Amino acid sequence: MQDLVEQRYDIAFRMYPYVRSADQDAAAVRHPVIVIGGRPIGLATALDLGLRGVPVLVLDDHEGAGLGSRAICFAKRTLEICDRLGAAEAMLGKGVLWNTGKVFHDDRLLYEFNLQPESGHAFPAFINLQQPWFEKFLHDAILQAQANGAPIEIRGRNRVEAVTPSAEHVALEVMTPEGPYRLEADWLVACDGARSPTRNGLGLDFKGRVFEDNFLIADIRMKADFPTERWFWFEPHFKSGDSALLHKQPDDIWRIDFQLGWNIDRKTELEPANIRARVDAMLGPNVDYALEWTSIYTFQCRRMDSFRHGRVLFAGDSAHQVSPFGARGANSGIQDVDNLGWKLALVLGGMAPDSLLDTYDAERVCAADENILNSTRATDFITPKSPMSKMFRNAVLDLAHHLPFARTIVNSGRLSVPCIYDGSRLNGPDHPKMPRRSRPGSPCPDAPLGDGWLLEELGRGFTLLAIDAALPEAIKIKGLTVQRLSVSALANAALRDRYLGAATSAVYLVRPDQHVAARWERYDETEVLAALARICTA
Repeated sequence: MQDLVEQRYDIAFRMYPYVRSADQDAAAVRHPVIVIGGRPIGLATALDLGLRGVPVLVLDDHEGAGLGSRAICFAKRTLEICDRLGAAEAMLGKGVLWNTGKVFHDDRLLYEFNLQPESGHAFPAFINLQQPWFEKFLHDAILQAQANGAPIEIRGRNRVEAVTPSAEHVALEVMTPEGPYRLEADWLVACDGARSPTRNGLGLDFKGRVFEDNFLIADIRMKADFPTERWFWFEPHFKSGDSALLHKQPDDIWRIDFQLGWNIDRKTELEPANIRARVDAMLGPNVDYALEWTSIYTFQCRRMDSFRHGRVLFAGDSAHQVSPFGARGANSGIQDVDNLGWKLALVLGGMAPDSLLDTYDAERVCAADENILNSTRATDFITPKSPMSKMFRNAVLDLAHHLPFARTIVNSGRLSVPCIYDGSRLNGPDHPKMPRRSRPGSPCPDAPLGDGWLLEELGRGFTLLAIDAALPEAIKIKGLTVQRLSVSALANAALRDRYLGAATSAVYLVRPDQHVAARWERYDETEVLAALARICTA
């Protein structure tokens, strides 16, 4: 969510208080990777790189996570990535798990939906977890990784004031409570948010749409017996806004979004008495609750032309912005991290040219465009721009109450799903008998595997996944070790359905981000080496 006006910004978790660094007493010290921003995307970037053995330094202008829900809906794919990073278990333990949503028009329930009707997955469709907790659990995983030797450093209250790229490195000017100092980075990853000082300082632009509407967030603390579902109202009967959204969060916190319209007085709308009037109309006059955090935001669907500018790479909201309905912001940013980390590690390790990073730009720009398209469609449906479009929207809602086909047109926010990199130049051969859902470019679908899960075995590097097929004892290319995983689908219906289809056996080459690179019916050394070379010489 962008253009955020908050009632307050206090520290919820002081995770990395300012400590003077030896770099402040030296000439410009060179680091392999510097990450700007200690919010979810910056922390996840540092954790991903550090676990791959890449020394990484995070610079943040705060000392930890702030108050307020901000991002709250974290999707199954995000949890799978965070599981690889060592943070998902804590997130599941704290978060509110949900798969079901309900859509209302006025006071009528139009329909409900299940985002994960299929069994055999380790994670739910979504959890609700306030962003400060999400950040804390990533930071806890960083502390554990540091204890195990991962080369990660975070410096709080280190504000980057200038970035100067060159062909060989990126120079940074950093301000601290004790004054300025300078650093250099082989590679810089800007994760500094929607208003990205890095992007603005380099004169780089966002392109897209800003929608003429405002939405009020109210985090309230209350005891309530509402189910743990996503509830969305079009033209709600309680008249607190043109639309409304209700989500349960941990610790008896409930997130409410009210659509306010465009020409509003923000200061007036943020007055507690006015917020309470809207909440009271929604919940009833006798419900006991306390306001915890409030803000107003506008819908924006924009992105940079390119996410790579020489040795400066952009990820998360600094690279792209979408409206929050659909939970595509933070979830998309975590997928940026998932795509970038292994590629940057290969480049720094000398196992791939830096042109591999151009595929980060190509694949994640494609993902951003997909998210922006879905987000724009949701925004146009939620906030009709003319009387005619509103008439069409309400006609669809009336039909959806009775006719299932109309429900496919209703759009209260198409919820986040991972992008499939169809057409990526990293994709190798496909096999026509195998399921479309696990084609090259797609994230591997999870499946039960003995006492564990398939995705637990993938993502430590390149993996050859053999399903009822033989593999050689070892395979290397340019010193790159490829893991081997052999499983049987004879008594595993989920594996058979998700990976074999009409084929009797399969060999999958899986990228370090758990996306499929290529697949064959059986192992062929020449084919596999060619697929690996395609990636490592991209």
